[in-house]
Amino acid sequence: MIASRLRDRYQAEAVPALQKQFSYVNPMQVPRLDKVVVNVGLGEALTNAKAIDAAVKDLATITGQKPIVTKAKRSIAQFRVRTGNPIGIKVTLRGHRMWDFLERFSLLALPRIRDFRGVPSRSFDGRGNYSIGLREQIAFPEIDYDKVDRLRGLEISIVTTAKTDEESKRLLELLGMPFAS
Repeated sequence: MIASRLRDRYQAEAVPALQKQFSYVNPMQVPRLDKVVVNVGLGEALTNAKAIDAAVKDLATITGQKPIVTKAKRSIAQFRVRTGNPIGIKVTLRGHRMWDFLERFSLLALPRIRDFRGVPSRSFDGRGNYSIGLREQIAFPEIDYDKVDRLRGLEISIVTTAKTDEESKRLLELLGMPFAS
């Protein structure tokens, strides 16, 4: 297994810094990353059957893991959605793939976004988890712009074991997440 630079950075820099700042007695109390969930909503899948295949291919290229198709749980007449219709895809990354994805996301994809001034610091949920949405999948260098049929947005949720947003934000800052000042 290839060691991730981000994971090594977490062990060497983030754990001691968080332990000192929040005065944890035991290193196991230090917040850590649990998983990363990447989600793509596909409202267009109701009318275009090929949309799911294209989005699955893009998301598999970005994450290195095959996505699962999410289906509607209930019918909504205004949106012409019936129970069981495919309406999105998602990937849950853990372990080595999670560290690899986060490293590529913060170092390669975010700086490629037009007019990027940092990620918003208000996107925490109150329990130490962070979510960010991207407008287009071409921010990732793995995606070839010429082969993209349509620009799709995606949502990335970073789930941590932190109890508060302050702890979670500090953890992500130490891992190199560029927060807007």
